[in-house]
Amino acid sequence: MEKRVFGKTGMNVSVLGFGGAEIGFEGASASTVKEILSAALDAGLNVIDTAECYMSSEELIGDAVSSRRDDYYLFTKCGHKWTYTEEAWTAADIAESLERSLKRLKTDYVDLLQLHSCNKKILQKGEVVKALEKAKEEGKVRAIGYSGDGDDALFAIKTGAFDVLQTSCSIADQESIEKLLPLAAEKGMGVIAKRPIANAAWRNTSRPQNIYIQPYWERLKELKYDFINGNVETVGETALRFTLSCPVHTMIVGTTKPTRWLENARIVEQGNLSEEEFEAIRARWKKVARKDWVGQV
Repeated sequence: MEKRVFGKTGMNVSVLGFGGAEIGFEGASASTVKEILSAALDAGLNVIDTAECYMSSEELIGDAVSSRRDDYYLFTKCGHKWTYTEEAWTAADIAESLERSLKRLKTDYVDLLQLHSCNKKILQKGEVVKALEKAKEEGKVRAIGYSGDGDDALFAIKTGAFDVLQTSCSIADQESIEKLLPLAAEKGMGVIAKRPIANAAWRNTSRPQNIYIQPYWERLKELKYDFINGNVETVGETALRFTLSCPVHTMIVGTTKPTRWLENARIVEQGNLSEEEFEAIRARWKKVARKDWVGQV
């Protein structure tokens, strides 16, 4: 699998990584997670991204592949206790969160610790950044990052404090392509694309019940890309390769299906979209997208 140098971190990351949200929120079994991750690592994946607030995700990952710790880069996030709605942004909160994560993940360090959608006001106080830097000095963290979107992410990039940006980038979420990615590249940051297949919103023939998917479903309904023609597999290929064609280093895709990651790996082996295909999608976005179609946190 293709690998890209992860900005100034120097890590050589696989262009396709594993996102740990789904296995936590959907209650995947330990045996399923072990099957998925073992096969993915064997196939060349070397990025696993999770967060403390992804329910049992960290424990599942730790149980499944901690014995293969040298085979992958391990990323996690802090700022929320147990659930995404319970924020925790003091230096003590971050230190305690990291210790919990290390224990669950069965490791003594993570390659990347990210602030999880931390807003600008909190960033301006400086405490959270100092907490991350302290963890880095202690050797518990190799690199520090910011995960988020929009104006908050833009402010985070401008501080110059972070090694890595994780942000939304897909056929249904393109604000970051102009607003964030050029400046991140200028700062030498590694870039992680989250939701690179737009939550597979096109699979829903009617408005989905899941509110997490609804914004992308509604956008795609208006965008009316010509490649969304009923063949969900073809749409998925185009979507994933579109994000691959953007200036990102790795794309985080989650799944609870043992075969899905390998299927996605075969897609990225096809490489970037042609310039014509890529620009057609960008042109359609620029023509249709409304001002309130901002990056989805």
